[in-house]
Amino acid sequence: MPIPDDVTGEEIDKDVRQELMSLPKTLAGDVARNLVMVARLLDEDPEQAYGYSRVALRLASRVAAVREAAGFAAYAVGKYSEALAEFRAARRMTGSVELWPVMADCERGLGRPEKALAMAGEPEVQKLDRAGQVEMRLVAAGARRDMGQADAAVVTLQSPELASTAVHPWTARLRYAYADALLEVGREGEARDWFAKALEADQGGTTDASDRLAELDGVEFTDVLEESGETEDNGDADGGERPEQG
Repeated sequence: MPIPDDVTGEEIDKDVRQELMSLPKTLAGDVARNLVMVARLLDEDPEQAYGYSRVALRLASRVAAVREAAGFAAYAVGKYSEALAEFRAARRMTGSVELWPVMADCERGLGRPEKALAMAGEPEVQKLDRAGQVEMRLVAAGARRDMGQADAAVVTLQSPELASTAVHPWTARLRYAYADALLEVGREGEARDWFAKALEADQGGTTDASDRLAELDGVEFTDVLEESGETEDNGDADGGERPEQG
């Protein structure tokens, strides 16, 4: 697959670069450049990222970082069985537990929420750092909802991390998940409050909390350019969006 000239392979994490030192220099460079493309495209074009991950995998399947990257690329395109296999391979190579939450989420993707929930109770969870434990809690709550246990999902998400006023990279997603779980059990007022709290913490725009708030408030955003006939009649063309109370 084509790789832009500005991608040198030096952009990858130093730990990954260290892993690639076990390969011949030219091969290591090719693998590194493909891994850079995976990282660049994973969010904006997961199908392309998946393609680059397969190239890297063909070149260096015995490198843990390559197996992990292939796992995340497969996960991003919904190939959960393939992702789980890659994550398991990476874990065997490194002995690390950090992939445990995403492995459990793959089980959810495969329609096995009971397995994901069982993983949430395994000793590996206690070895995760705080961020990893939050991720595991999110997966467990999702598994509860998959199983029709909406009230249990709400309880699962109640934790010191949720109650904390400190903002961490996972705070917005945790608050959002809690709000969504509350909404499912009919606690709309509380859900609105937690969507608002999620929005406050969502500095990177990782959730659609603002849209969910607008939906709860009965606000619809209409692009006035799509109403060109109307705007020509009343002269109200502002070139933007305006809220309409529903």
